[in-house]
Amino acid sequence: MGLSDIAAGIEVHERQRERGVPTVDATGGDLIARLGDHAEVLPCTPEAAATVLEAYAAGTSVGDCAREAGVVPMTAAKLLHRCGVTGVSPLAPTARRILRDWLDGNLPRSEAVELVGADEADFALATYVETHDPVPDLADAVEGVLEPESTATVDKRDALAETMSSVGDLR
Repeated sequence: MGLSDIAAGIEVHERQRERGVPTVDATGGDLIARLGDHAEVLPCTPEAAATVLEAYAAGTSVGDCAREAGVVPMTAAKLLHRCGVTGVSPLAPTARRILRDWLDGNLPRSEAVELVGADEADFALATYVETHDPVPDLADAVEGVLEPESTATVDKRDALAETMSSVGDLR
């Protein structure tokens, strides 16, 4: 294979297409208004949903988020799942496969509950997670809220900046 074979199909342009700078605005807009646009898929009011999301983003547990918003923890967990938060299901992968077998009609419910080893609330939440997909438009609407202001890696680097050497120090 020669160079001409490798270069076949390559096009050269005099000017590049102007694409602009991609940005993500994690602060823009009123969260309640954005959630209101998706009220039909929320398991609670947009006001309660905003409270849950802001508390969860601040590091509060799902149960405490629910209490702050005046909803039950199951509702808060459903909201987080619909908003695209991963890891809401209380079941391990093997237990989720058993749950899917029940949903597919391959197991009776009583046997699935017994094999999974979860209580009724965990089984119900896992069933919800398996039968309801996250809503992409809703996940986009809350994207800035669920992103942390900073990351642990950056915070650690900044805190230890005086103890670290740079490439220039290696001469």
